[in-house]
Amino acid sequence: MADDIDDLLDEVETKFCTKTPVKKDSSSRRQEEKNPVGSKSKKPAGQESKPALSKKSAKKLSGEDDDLNSMIDDIIDGPEPPKSLQRQNSQSSYTTPSRTASISQRRCNPVYLGGSADPMGLSSAVSQRMCDQLRCTSCDFKIVAFDNYEWDSTCDYLFFRNNVPDFKKLSAKLKKRRGSRAYACQCMWRSVKTVSKVEQDLQLKWVCGKHAL
Repeated sequence: MADDIDDLLDEVETKFCTKTPVKKDSSSRRQEEKNPVGSKSKKPAGQESKPALSKKSAKKLSGEDDDLNSMIDDIIDGPEPPKSLQRQNSQSSYTTPSRTASISQRRCNPVYLGGSADPMGLSSAVSQRMCDQLRCTSCDFKIVAFDNYEWDSTCDYLFFRNNVPDFKKLSAKLKKRRGSRAYACQCMWRSVKTVSKVEQDLQLKWVCGKHAL
């Protein structure tokens, strides 16, 4: 018990009372009793005695080191993120190219109208086909077409405005006519038997809405 008190006093004097001589501990006193002053062995030059840390301060430092090491271990060995989040991160690391970007589209040139016997599809300078992707720029509706039918002479704007594109409602004004094709949007209508260009009919605002290849 006396040794511990002496060690604590030595540590306090070392930290706060540097100018005052350090009090010798009991172990040094015993050593001096055994070895008189004249018989002390001289230490080599350059080697000076350093104040030893007390047991309590050494325990305190070791305890702080242990706490720091445990905190580092907790950070390194933290819980792993859920698998669902890992999948999302792996999926977000790359993007899949859009399929629509690889699909090319073309317009009919010129745009044709024709009867039921005329083939439909993409028209070009070497392939005369009736456009089946017609769209009206006036009412912004896709044109409907019915083979082997023609429109009744009593048709009017309100009839098409209210009924396009419903075939059941439109059939009230449709008459069967072999070889004819009935076209209509919500503002214009035509019954066609022979091939003709859309641009020749100045009243029509119909254009090709593009064909996917």
